[in-house]
Amino acid sequence: MREILPVLNGWYAAGVPFGLATVVAVSRSAPRDPGAAMAVGPDDEVVGSVSGGCVEGAVFELAQEVVASGEARLESFGYSDEDAFAVGLTCGGEITLLVRPVTPALDPSFGAVARSVAAGEPVTVATVTDGPAPRGATLAVWPQRTSGTLGASGLDVAVTADARGELALGATGVRHYGPRGQRREDAVSVFLHSFAPPPRMLVFGAIDYAAAVARIGDFLGYRVTVCDARPVFATPKRFPGGVEVVVEWPHRYLRDTATDERTVICVLTHDPKFDVPLLEVALRRPAAYIGAMGSRRTHNDRRRRLVEAGLTDRELSRLRSPVGLDLGARTPEEVAVSVAAEIVALRWGGSGAPLTAMQGAIHPAS
Repeated sequence: MREILPVLNGWYAAGVPFGLATVVAVSRSAPRDPGAAMAVGPDDEVVGSVSGGCVEGAVFELAQEVVASGEARLESFGYSDEDAFAVGLTCGGEITLLVRPVTPALDPSFGAVARSVAAGEPVTVATVTDGPAPRGATLAVWPQRTSGTLGASGLDVAVTADARGELALGATGVRHYGPRGQRREDAVSVFLHSFAPPPRMLVFGAIDYAAAVARIGDFLGYRVTVCDARPVFATPKRFPGGVEVVVEWPHRYLRDTATDERTVICVLTHDPKFDVPLLEVALRRPAAYIGAMGSRRTHNDRRRRLVEAGLTDRELSRLRSPVGLDLGARTPEEVAVSVAAEIVALRWGGSGAPLTAMQGAIHPAS
């Protein structure tokens, strides 16, 4: 959804109705995660994707129908579906979509949500998908305010509390409630779509490899910062637009920078005077990934220095070094792909093995 919001907000600001299809649930080997979205706007323009091409034709027709009727629809697609609109997913599995019309009258909060997402401000959008509540009704929840309603004050209160909890985790999924927000009932299904600020990627060492890693980090949706103590290397013109470049000793910068469980730290300095003090700080901070470049000889020397500095085996076990997966990479761009592959594999629990050498579903069951 995030990547198509600028287009959707343009339609919305112009008062043009559009149909918005959002993946709200998946099972088995479904190709897209909850939150993936596709929209059909003026002159039948299509943006986004909900299945990578498997069901987009049917969703296009559904989006046109909900705009014409003004009523939201909940539809499932998969090889076992017998519904007239359903088509088989070529990769198997099943996806459930909420397809709803969007106009300023039907969703007065949409513009404010789009502006918050563009500004990196956290917001969760709660939408009724099923049950005795208005399907397609939305409630936008920010840390300090809300906008909209799901049709009942008690339901709004319960969903607001849960939405703020999900927002803190950056989580997205369906929650169930009673008609007035009762916690132990499941009559009403509400999809909570959290738009947390993009996770950070901190790249230390402004070398050629850092420029390639910064580019692929930006491509993957990270907010990238490159830091180096040497001003001759740490210049914005050497890095992609949108990448923050900081001139500072790496360990000092990291010490004063907030990190969380989604943060990626790539240490490419390849110099003990930089990377040992930096890793002393990094390995004691929350982070999803901490990788350091270097040969095995460099890694062994660096580990010895870190042990002498007092780091424990548990702290050292967080370090991915030498950085990246074994792809036979040589160029900075190839190494960046290797690093990105390891980050993605660690995030989702992938093995890094070739899919041709594996059996069973490509995507884990949900």
